[in-house]
Amino acid sequence: MRTELKNRIEAALDSLRPFLQADGGDVSLLEITEDNRVKIEFLGACKTCSMNLMTFKAGIEEAILKAAPEIISVEAVNKIATPALD
Repeated sequence: MRTELKNRIEAALDSLRPFLQADGGDVSLLEITEDNRVKIEFLGACKTCSMNLMTFKAGIEEAILKAAPEIISVEAVNKIATPALD
């Protein structure tokens, strides 16, 4: 991974980690592809939390794209939970 780009993305994730860790979860940066796509993995409670889609879109993805506008997309490699429908 390109060091400067990786550092900006890690800093964006670090800004969110206290909130994720407070609920027993976390996130890991797995890869930055050559075509500027980021792959992350939800860890701990985040893997099964029904709110992880909102956390992903409004938190993680937004923070990464703000810190690194050259990123084309952000993808969670493990399944994102979807809320149960009534």
